[in-house]
Order: sequence, then structure tokens, then C-alpha cells
Amino acid sequence: MTEITINQSIAEIVKTHPATLRVLESFGLDYCCGGRRPLGSACEEAGIDPQVVLEALLATEKGPEPDWASMDLVELVDQIEATHHAYLHTELGRLGALAEKVTAKHAVRHPELEEVRSTFAELSDDFSPHLAKEERVLFPMIRELATSSTAPTFHCGSLQNPISVMMLEHDGVGELLERLRALTSGYQTPANGCASYRALYDGLAELEADTHLHVHKENNLLFPAVIALEASWSTVG
Repeated sequence: MTEITINQSIAEIVKTHPATLRVLESFGLDYCCGGRRPLGSACEEAGIDPQVVLEALLATEKGPEPDWASMDLVELVDQIEATHHAYLHTELGRLGALAEKVTAKHAVRHPELEEVRSTFAELSDDFSPHLAKEERVLFPMIRELATSSTAPTFHCGSLQNPISVMMLEHDGVGELLERLRALTSGYQTPANGCASYRALYDGLAELEADTHLHVHKENNLLFPAVIALEASWSTVG
């Protein structure tokens, strides 16, 4: 396996060594929205010894590349929609109802649940229009770009314009997930938490992990490939 260094960006490490995903998650290091930062800098900002993280990353064995790493643009867009978008369409509603239930039952003893509930509601409200814009506008344009025999013309001009908006919205989602992690002490259910309490926190932890991978695929794989393809058309033209 190619050597990993603390000077590499986190996104590049994940792109070339997918098996490191779980290690980075275990240290709470953001590899999607914050993936452009060098590993060493990210560790220092988080108050983690970079050498400890580096040793854990180097201990991972590179497994088979996940299918999405070698997909073309249309396949990758389809996979993101079928996997991550479908997951969110189901889980946002389920977790929202669960957050309401747990807050109503436990907020007296755990007042932080009120903020957990409101933060999740904000996250859900941000995600819904974001998914719609990708599914109805950006992704169809990406499919057209990828399959066209001539340079397509879009109402937004360059696809870099909607992509930049999507990436800003990803940053906002990342901030809300960081807030949820802090409010829940890393999704640790209190000793007196019921089964619904555990289900909520387990669901939020899963949502965080899925969203990190989702955003990584878009920010670090899909969007750069789209921008490069669009630039190649302008060169041809």
C-alpha cells in the first residue's frame, strides 16, 4: 500500500485507501467537507496526536476498491441517488419522529434533547431541498454532460455554479452534524436511556457516517470529475 503521510489531505487518503474510512470515523475526523485539510493539521485542530492516527491508518490493509471508486459519472450519480438519497428519504422522517418521542419523554432529565431535536429538524429542513435540487436539476445535467456527443449548453452556464452551491450546503450539513455529535457526547446513550433513546442515538450515528461517505463521493469524486469533463469540452471547442 502506498505510504500515507500527515501532509496528505484527508480526502486524498480516503480516495486512494478506502479502508481508512472507519479509522478516520473512529477519531471523529471529517473526510468529506473538511477533507481538503492535511491530516496533520486536522489532527492538531481536533486535539489528537497525529502520530497515533497515522499509525492506525498505516495498520489498515487495503481491501478491494469499492465499486463506486471506478464508476463512470452516470453510474456514480445513479449509485448516490439509489443509496444515499434513498436512505435519507427514509431515515430523515423516521429519526425526526423518534427525536420528538424521545424529547417528550426524557427532556426533563436530559434538557440537551431539546437542542438535539431542533438541530436535527434544521438538518432535515436543509437536506430536503438539497436532495431535490440534485435529483431534479444537477444530476440530470451531469447525466447529459456525460452522455452527450457535443458540448451541451445549460441554463446555469458552467456546472461549477450549481456545484459550488451544493458544496456550500454540504459545509452547512457538516456543521450541523458536528453540533449533534457534541450535544450527544458522541452519540452515547445515558445509562437511564430507554430503547427508543438508544435507537435515536444509534440512528444519528449511522446518519453521520452515511452522510460523510455521501458527501465524500460528491465533493471528492463526482464534482471534480464533472468539472474536469466540462473543461475538456471547452478545450475541444
